[in-house]
Amino acid sequence: MPSTSRRVNRLTLREQVLENLRDAIITGEFRAGAALTEMDLAERFDVSRGTVREALRTLQNAGLVTGGPRGAQHVHTPDAREIWEVYRVRAALEALAVREVIASPQHADYAEQLRQALPTDQPGQTFVEALNVDLAFHEQLCRLSGNQTLLASWKRLEDQMRIVLLSSGRAEPLELMGRAHHLPIVDAIEAGDLDEATELVYRHMDVAADQWSSDWRQRTS
Repeated sequence: MPSTSRRVNRLTLREQVLENLRDAIITGEFRAGAALTEMDLAERFDVSRGTVREALRTLQNAGLVTGGPRGAQHVHTPDAREIWEVYRVRAALEALAVREVIASPQHADYAEQLRQALPTDQPGQTFVEALNVDLAFHEQLCRLSGNQTLLASWKRLEDQMRIVLLSSGRAEPLELMGRAHHLPIVDAIEAGDLDEATELVYRHMDVAADQWSSDWRQRTS
């Protein structure tokens, strides 16, 4: 029977391959639709094909990789329906986060923390830089809710969101990623206006879903 240390080493290697492959997908190095072959990835990471196969299986279960005929696998390509579904789930989660933040005794402090996390619209900012700030703001909203299940659910969606956004191939930020589209949400939270804040969250997600599903239709037409 293998020693415990050897089993731990193999597990650590698999996790490293999984994390590196995941990072390559969610940063756009491997774009939506890109082929993922066990042989090429095994050479890239200098590991066995079995280790790569385990990592790909995990990513497929997470919705980041799609299997095809004869074992072919690709980075998942979301369609317009899936994009809308992801954003509707995001809206529901973040609306709940808004409710929790407004109800908190630390509501005023949380509102200030969200204000500090707002996008800054820096000149020359790349699409990826703006995306990271945008998602960090929304993650902070979920984190401040204090609901760990909510935050974990949002984090599981984040990888899918990044595939959606990076698949556009855009180089420059969009207006909807900027401060002006997020500031009203913070203002409503600070004012303790639950109905207004919730409505703004849903409206923001609808605008985003419409933008990215429109991008998808243009790419596939």
